[in-house]
Amino acid sequence: MNNILIALIIGLIAGLIDIIPMIIKKLEKRDTISAFVHYFALGLIIPFVSWEITPWIKGSIIALLTAMPIMIIVYPKDKKAILPMIIFSLILGAGIGLTGAKFIG
Repeated sequence: MNNILIALIIGLIAGLIDIIPMIIKKLEKRDTISAFVHYFALGLIIPFVSWEITPWIKGSIIALLTAMPIMIIVYPKDKKAILPMIIFSLILGAGIGLTGAKFIG
């Protein structure tokens, strides 16, 4: 299968995993779409970054770094949201890194 298609599928799955709790909590539609797009894009980015480190660490670092601007915007409005954002960044980033390494190389 084409590597870009695999990356799109990885991003789609990661995005869906991230927004399921948001949909259950009935959070703002704009926030949910933003979170989905973030992880969808990371599915296209993380697998193609060629750092010489363990794939799950690479994914976690990239996901956390790309989430920081969002956290800066969210923090004044909802301080409690930051911890879940950090946890999801670490877990989903690691998952994208591992899955990308397995299926894309």
